Amino acid sequence: FQLQASGGGLVQPGGSLRLSCAASGLTFDDYAIGWFRQAPGKEREGVSCISSRGDTTYYADFVKGRFTISRDNAKNTVYLQMDSLKPEDTAVYYCATRWGLALMDPESYEYWGQGTQVTVSS
Repeated sequence: FQLQASGGGLVQPGGSLRLSCAASGLTFDDYAIGWFRQAPGKEREGVSCISSRGDTTYYADFVKGRFTISRDNAKNTVYLQMDSLKPEDTAVYYCATRWGLALMDPESYEYWGQGTQVTVSS
């Protein structure tokens, strides 16, 4: 399996970014996808996840109302639209996949992408 996260960058507070997670080597619509982040000196934490069919989504409280997860199974890609970004959203963002239910616990995920840096700063 291969997961490729992209779309990170430097953005001002209040700005937006859209992250993409492109998958290959798996039957994509059998797998849930999660987005996680890790800031320097902090543990990796769940941001959002989406079920294999896209009909169930979960969000961490700190991103509810600001981030939106979606997936396009025809393109083997999951997106994370991030709006109203805050400096505390600065982190490396990772996507990961697991067979079965969408969960927010990073320990439940089997395959990980390489991460993309998101920096929110003026």
